[in-house]
Formats: sequence, structure tokens, C-alpha cells
Amino acid sequence: MKRRVAVLAAGALLGGALAVPAVTASAGTSGPCSDADTAIYRPPASASAAPGDVIACRTVDSLPLLGGGTAVNAWKVQYGSTDGHGRRDTVAGTVIVPKEAWQGPGERPLVAFVPGTLGIGPQCAFSKQLAGQYQDAYEGPNLSALLKAGFAVAATDGAGYLDGQVHPYVSGADAGHAVLDVVRAASRLPGSGVSPDAQVGIWGYSEGGSGSLWAAQLAKSYAPEVNVVGVASGGVPGDLRQVAKALNGGGFAGFLVDAVIGLSVTHPDMPFDGLLNDKGRTAVKDAESLCAVGTVARFTGAHIEDYTKDRLTLDQLYALHGPDGTTWGQVADTNRLGVGVGPSGSGARYEIGFPVLQYRGLLDEVIPAETGQGTRRAYCDAGVATQWTSYAGDHLLGDPQAIGDSVDWLTDRFAGRPMHGNC
Repeated sequence: MKRRVAVLAAGALLGGALAVPAVTASAGTSGPCSDADTAIYRPPASASAAPGDVIACRTVDSLPLLGGGTAVNAWKVQYGSTDGHGRRDTVAGTVIVPKEAWQGPGERPLVAFVPGTLGIGPQCAFSKQLAGQYQDAYEGPNLSALLKAGFAVAATDGAGYLDGQVHPYVSGADAGHAVLDVVRAASRLPGSGVSPDAQVGIWGYSEGGSGSLWAAQLAKSYAPEVNVVGVASGGVPGDLRQVAKALNGGGFAGFLVDAVIGLSVTHPDMPFDGLLNDKGRTAVKDAESLCAVGTVARFTGAHIEDYTKDRLTLDQLYALHGPDGTTWGQVADTNRLGVGVGPSGSGARYEIGFPVLQYRGLLDEVIPAETGQGTRRAYCDAGVATQWTSYAGDHLLGDPQAIGDSVDWLTDRFAGRPMHGNC
């Protein structure tokens, strides 16, 4: 299986390389950001910064994950955000801006990029991988294509990647806030040249697809000043219960292990540690020490029942409740996408006033077809302007196959061209 995982990862990398012409990224060192690299990942004593405020920043001299081509200025940044419970939080990310002047009308557009699954330990942070400190990520071609188009990029690591933390994998509100706040941080970053009035696109796949759609749902209420004009989301795990059922005991069960741990981080009062047997405690330690490929290899074929003292099934776990009566099933359902959405002026809980692109690979073996179609139907039935696209690839290849179309779609949104949905 380890060989199979390596082949799949290489396929994703190759697919991305074939999808986008080579782009050279040579990061500059202009600007006043000179904090130590350790300062980017050191959590403050108390999270008190306002959402989007820059706490620490550092110029980045090399971005090997991007390959070669477009000359850019780049920075690592630590910024204020909000967790899923509405409390102040601190997150890290990367801001990248082409050196060549923007050739289009108005301000240079900004794309908030949300990476796919990387692992739940701080060693897996996307900003570290972009800078070459660790290599497990595969979405460099996505960023290269955006930069080649002249757009600025703000890529969040997501919550829980600072030293000593655990990433709250699949927590929708945590993800959506981190995305919207990296947009704010990009315009407040000294020397970035990113305008707070810039048009903003949001793009992500897999875990990033979920995070990007959560950002879409939260944009109006959480960051109404951010000028979002379109969100592209692929391979979206929109219903955690459906995805968990498909993953349990399968080749990608490691994603389920990460999800269970991630939700335990966001809900520490819910039953978790006391349920684990020795095998379960070892699984938690292993998951927190591995990144994406290692996690898939380590937990291939794993069954969640094997990690609890009473061999609890998923349905039995969903029925367990915390001290306030909330069940694990309700926690999972809180993260379901497409619930309470509607267009601007609808009065829906989540008003979405811009077009949305959703896509998936027809051979996706990670996210069930019913999950992707269910999220699409929810958006369409609610009247949200939605375009749907599918590709002849599996989950890994669906990401690079969509690069060209996704960048073109975002380009059309920045140009103000109408989108013809296909609900």
C-alpha cells in the first residue's frame, strides 16, 4: 500500500505539472517584515489580535513548491482569527504577490487559496511546505497558475498549525474564518500592495473545498467588507456522516481518523479520551505525527471500532453526548454544508451573494458521489448561483485536472462576466 500511496501522490503531482505551464517563482525580500521564522509559528500567550490583524511576518526567499517562473514577493504571516466557537484565535499563512505590475483594470485581484488535506500536526503546515521546510503537499501548480494569471494569493494554513497545536480537521467555522481572515491580513501586511478593496476569489479542493465553501457561507456575516466575487470548490466533503461511512475500513481511513481527532479538538468536553483503548491512543499519537501520505499509509483499512474499548460503531459514537446534551452526531451535522444557505436578500442564515463553482472527479473514491451531488442540490434548491463540473479522474487527479478551468472561472468573475449556472 505504501507503494500505491506514493504512486498516487506522484500522479497528482504529475497531473498538476501537466495541467499548468512551468512558472518560475523567485520570492523577493522587499518590505519591512523581518520576524524570525519561529515567531510565525509560536502561539501568543493569549489570542487577543483582531481578526485579520498581522501579528508577525517574515519575507520568504524561496518557494520551491511553486516550481520555476513568475517573480514574486512572498511573506509568511501570523494573523488574528476566530475559532468555531467565536473566540479569538491565531493562524499562520502565506501571502504571494507577483512582482510584475497588474495589467488589468482596478486593483490586482486576490485569491484566497485553501489547501487540501495535509495532516493534523504543525509540521504539516502549508506555509512550511511552500517554503521547502517539509514536502508532502501537491498543490504548487494551483498557486503557480494563479500567479501566472497575475493574481495575488493568500494561502491560509488553517487553524491549529502553530507549535504544540492540533489542526481541527473538518471543522467548518474554524476553516471559513481562517480563510476570510487571511484575506484581511493580506491587505494589512506591510509592503504587500494588496488593496482592501480588491476583488476576492476563493478556491480549494477536498478539505480545501469544504473550507472554501464554509468561507462562502460565512462571508456576509463574518467579513462583509471583503469583496468576494466567486468561490470555486472541488471534491467537497459536504456531509461528514456520509463521508465517514465510506472511509471506515477503506484505503483512505486515515482521513476519518484525522476527522475524529479534529472534532475532539474543537469539542474537548465531548467524550473521547476515555473511550480509547491502547490501540486508539497509539493511533492518535501516530496521526498527530504524520502528514498526508504517511497518514493514508498508516491507517489503510483501519476500522474506527478497533480504537475504542467497547468497539463502538460510528452510529454508536454519534449517539454519545457531552455534559450539555449535545451528541457527536449533532457535532458532525453542524458541519454539513448547504444547510441554511440562500441568495442575497433571502433572509437565509448563510446568504451567498456571488456565484459558486462546484466540481468533482467521476471516479472519486474518497468523497461519495451522493455527498457531492447532495451539496450541489442544496445550493441549487436554495437559489444560489451554482455551476457544476465533473472530470474523468479519481479524488487525487480531480484536483490538478480542474486547475485550468478553475483559474479561467475565477478570471471571468474578476472580469464581471455573467455566470450561466447549470442547476
